[in-house]
Amino acid sequence: MRFSIVSVLLLGCLSAVQVTASDRPLRVAIFQADVTPPLGSPLCNGNVKPVLEVVTPLTARGIVLLGAGEPIVLCAVDWVGIANESHDAFRISLAQAAGTKIERVTLHTLHQHDAPGSDFATERLLASHGLGGLYSNRGFDEDSMAKIAEALRGSMTETQPVTHSGLGVGRVEKVASNRRILGPSGQVVLQRQSSGGRNPAARAAPEGTIDPDVRLLSLWNNGKAIAVLTWYATHPQSYYGRGSVNWDFVGMAREIRSKALPGIPHIHFNGAGGNVAAGKYNDGAKEKRPLLAGRLAAGMKLAWDSQKLQTLTARDIEWKVVPVPIPVRDTLDDDELLAKITNTKLKDRDRVRAARDLTFLRRAVSGYRIPLSCLRLGTARIVHMPGELFVEYQLAAQSLRPDDFVAMAAYGDYGPGYIGTEVAYTQGGYETGIVSRVAPEIESVLMDAVRKLLK
Repeated sequence: MRFSIVSVLLLGCLSAVQVTASDRPLRVAIFQADVTPPLGSPLCNGNVKPVLEVVTPLTARGIVLLGAGEPIVLCAVDWVGIANESHDAFRISLAQAAGTKIERVTLHTLHQHDAPGSDFATERLLASHGLGGLYSNRGFDEDSMAKIAEALRGSMTETQPVTHSGLGVGRVEKVASNRRILGPSGQVVLQRQSSGGRNPAARAAPEGTIDPDVRLLSLWNNGKAIAVLTWYATHPQSYYGRGSVNWDFVGMAREIRSKALPGIPHIHFNGAGGNVAAGKYNDGAKEKRPLLAGRLAAGMKLAWDSQKLQTLTARDIEWKVVPVPIPVRDTLDDDELLAKITNTKLKDRDRVRAARDLTFLRRAVSGYRIPLSCLRLGTARIVHMPGELFVEYQLAAQSLRPDDFVAMAAYGDYGPGYIGTEVAYTQGGYETGIVSRVAPEIESVLMDAVRKLLK
């Protein structure tokens, strides 16, 4: 399936910030914090049972690159999403801990569903209408934000030199499949969700448009590997919603590789997997979770085994930022959403959804711009994007630099929700036909910015 990108003017002016490294030695700090919610806390934005038990802990993991101008922070969290005001607050906290600017901090989630979400503004809005604590546990969120910052701050006293980077790509077999199955008319005729394999038609349908590869970047101090970062695009659910906190099959794959490479911290990022899940290969049975984890871990091993090392100095580091306005879908109306929030006859879930929509709407129309960023490490480019981004954006970014290593982390600012391509908004389906908060013009806005970042 070919992905067509149409170039149009951005909605307003974009500003690009570019910083090239100095000649100082390159070093890295590596941090990790436990961010497991307590019993009773909401999970998956209040859409499933609250915490009844903890199966595996949830973590926040990241690195700080030092020596290439002001510090650069990359952080990935085992939560469903960190949105709007919370996304800003967490990044400010990390920036202060690292002694850098918020523009040089990128924060992403892996989007597991048996995990909490956070948006201080949405929680405050809900609390003002007697719905506090249904969406998130604000006290826990604030404690987690402080714990992550403290872990980062502590890591700054134990930095290590970086002399080389390794780049590898591994094919992942029988994990990802596109969630949106189109019929002859070009409309979505079957929505293949994470456990879609229960439906014989969903199992039989082709994989569809995916990125089948996991990408790996390792950092080395001469002959010693000191960190591994990976990127793979898919919803990470095998089964969920039973109140059992866990990091699901992506966390299991990460753990498998950590045990195979003891002493080397592994930080995993979810790529542009908004319209991708394991649905073709997963029916929700418990035994499918370790099976999917093993397949992803096998791809990670292939990426590790295939990696090629290159010398890396501070001069090889570059950081670019392009803030973009987010066009809002015309179905979102302030008065209508507020009426839903105050309507006590509606289900709590619908009132929470309306609050999330209204928070994003007000933030967008206020003129807020979401920063997209790109980190260059030698020949590698890592692009950082918001929301539940469709995989076509990842494939399009890679096509802009076909001879280079291009990885993408999505699920940054979770506020926009699903972000489809322009044509997807004419095709129906759950993501763009029902719940997306952004307008079809989002494709041209984001792709113009991506071109600037990868220029």
